[in-house]
Amino acid sequence: MDQRTLRVLEFDKIIALLAEKTCSPMGRERALALLPSACRTEVGENLADTRDGVTLVLKRGGAPSFKIPDIRQSLERVMAGGGLGTRELLGAAGFLGACRAYRHYAGDEAQEEAWENRQRSRMRHLYTDPELEDRIRRAIRSEDEISDDASPELYSLRRKIRERQEAVRDRLSDALTSSKYSKFIQEPVVTLRDGRYVIPIRQEYRNDFPGIVHDVSASGATLFMEPLSVVEANNDLKQLKIREQMEIERILAVLSRDVADRGTAIADSIEAVAFIDFVFAKAKMALDHAGTEPILDQEGQILLRKARHPLLDRDRVVPVDAGVGREFRTLIITGPNTGGKTVSLKTIGLFALMTQAGLFLPAADGSRMAVFRDVFADIGDEQSIEQSLSTFSSHMRNIVALMREADDKTLVLLDELGAGTDPTEGAALAMSILEHLSQRGSITVATTHYAELKVYAETTPGVENACCEFDLETLKPTYRLIMGIPGRSNAFAISSRLGLDERVILRAREFLSSEQIRFEDLLTSIEKDRKAAREERLEADRLLQEMRRQKEEDDRNRAGLEGKKQALLREAREEARKVLSDARREALDIIKRMHSLEELPDRKTKNREAQ
Repeated sequence: MDQRTLRVLEFDKIIALLAEKTCSPMGRERALALLPSACRTEVGENLADTRDGVTLVLKRGGAPSFKIPDIRQSLERVMAGGGLGTRELLGAAGFLGACRAYRHYAGDEAQEEAWENRQRSRMRHLYTDPELEDRIRRAIRSEDEISDDASPELYSLRRKIRERQEAVRDRLSDALTSSKYSKFIQEPVVTLRDGRYVIPIRQEYRNDFPGIVHDVSASGATLFMEPLSVVEANNDLKQLKIREQMEIERILAVLSRDVADRGTAIADSIEAVAFIDFVFAKAKMALDHAGTEPILDQEGQILLRKARHPLLDRDRVVPVDAGVGREFRTLIITGPNTGGKTVSLKTIGLFALMTQAGLFLPAADGSRMAVFRDVFADIGDEQSIEQSLSTFSSHMRNIVALMREADDKTLVLLDELGAGTDPTEGAALAMSILEHLSQRGSITVATTHYAELKVYAETTPGVENACCEFDLETLKPTYRLIMGIPGRSNAFAISSRLGLDERVILRAREFLSSEQIRFEDLLTSIEKDRKAAREERLEADRLLQEMRRQKEEDDRNRAGLEGKKQALLREAREEARKVLSDARREALDIIKRMHSLEELPDRKTKNREAQ
């Protein structure tokens, strides 16, 4: 990949952002070494790794962010027969702990999730050794301290050392409080010199105090002397300390040997952890920038939907919709200065590099990107005083170099093509360059101010116009990229809005050719039609939303009425059932009474009761 392109498109800043999201020096090295690949298969694999990382984070929660120590040099030395110190052994335990944490994050294979991906599989295959990790942590409290429980022997030695120290201090305290030696003592304190307990004695009593001099104060007025009564105890203490240090060295040697025995497995996990950390960094960056996976287009097409340059403020950047490569392979972007042309150009180029580096794009779903053999960019002014190159010469030198390499597998980005020289010749040269690149099959995106290139794009097959929108009411760019429409210069409109005498503007228009005036008028008409169409579309969208809301309300009302209707029907049916039941009960009662009349002997009474 062209190194100058990587620099001018600020790919290094993207890599720096990626490196910041790693947890280990190994992962950071991988991130900093990342470069775009021209191999489609490799690009697909790299994007799949990022997708696996994102999927895992979304399913399992936030990506692991613990610090992972770099133990590569320590492991290399111990496998060669060397020993490790406390700091290095703690580093080994920390690395094994990180592997254990990764495996826990990945989850057990027996868990209910039916999904699987390569990132999860890598974590499950990391080497872990909880027993060795625990022994190291129990034996070493910190980089400066070995635990008493590191071994029974060390525990016993330290207990004896404490007992001897207590006995020595007791004897020295007796000497300090003795009336016999009180006048000899400079200060009633016990201190250490060369690992031996001593007391400060005045210089003038050196020969009167029975003991051995171990140190002298800076002024020479005080001698630090070991009383003869504690020499034997101090000697015993010294021997115990020597044995303690030997036991510590033995413990460290055993732990070092245990690490060495597992060296190959640990080394394999170091490589795996570096890659896991690197993949999680890509996933974190994708999620932080609301990134999506680009579709790898096989026909050389670029299609960006709501693309946001990742180095700009996410809350302020205006998304870009751009496409090139299917119906046309050359796109010419026009518009005012500071209107967003260069940002659009850089966004297209940077997204191509990010895709080929296996990174997700801060864009909407459905964005497509081809895989290019190389990306060439001539952006910015690299005028060299030392080489006496003008702005035009500097640009031409870059263009000459890239035209030698350009073909149907390359993306070419040209900023302010033909600028820096006579406008007429610059425009003619620009058209010729674009025609040559088109014939070579390159996908080309260029920015320009030249009206001739706007006409060229309108009249040449395979070439399309685009413009960066400008609001004449506010005299500010909107930074929206509009496909299919050339941009206006807006010089007269801006000057008029700023208060330039209208007669000056009218006179300036007289200097334009009739063709230029007609072209500007055409652009003005197109701009008005576009704005009108946009307003009508917005109004249509508003009406459509209103209709949808009204329909939803009507549906809710109908549903409510239907519910009431069903409730009333249920109530009526229940009432009808009750009336029918009462009528049936009354009818049965009457029939029963009629039957009972048959038993009456008197006919008149029977008729009267029946009546």
